[in-house]
Amino acid sequence: MANYIKVFLIAVSLAMDALSVSIASGTKSSRIKLVDALKVGATFGLFQAGMPVIGWSIGETFRDKVDSYTGLIAFVLLSVIGLKMIYDAVKEEDEEVTSSISFKLLIGMGIATSIDALIVGTTLVLIKVPLFVSVLIIGIVTFVLSILGYSFGVKLGTAFGKRIEIAGGLLLIFIGITFLF
Repeated sequence: MANYIKVFLIAVSLAMDALSVSIASGTKSSRIKLVDALKVGATFGLFQAGMPVIGWSIGETFRDKVDSYTGLIAFVLLSVIGLKMIYDAVKEEDEEVTSSISFKLLIGMGIATSIDALIVGTTLVLIKVPLFVSVLIIGIVTFVLSILGYSFGVKLGTAFGKRIEIAGGLLLIFIGITFLF
């Protein structure tokens, strides 16, 4: 059960980038458009679920070679990703978000927000939860949070964008620390 909780927490952490971008996308709309919210959620959910599969394949290939270092590897990978998320949230550059949610824009945002999921996928081998279940949890959590983020963005503006990314980064670092113990 503890491993499923870890996967859920990883899913929430990974979804923070997508949530932040969803909020920013929503701020450019004058009203909640269900079609746009579903497009954003589906795109981010699919990318966040697909990238860990690639990372998992990489991790599975090298499992025997790194088995005795698994906790340390997971800690380092998750901490680096968490620190990068925090860095990206506090750097001064403003992200440019367009008011039109085109297919091309969605694909670009989906890839950009799921790169960390590729790396986290390498650690899924260590958690010992079936890959399909892990990917399903990650995809559903991202889908739901992205829809909510888009809707909140429409209503609340960008007030939470950077704070959400920082919280996600801190959560990934915390999960990484749990792998040491």
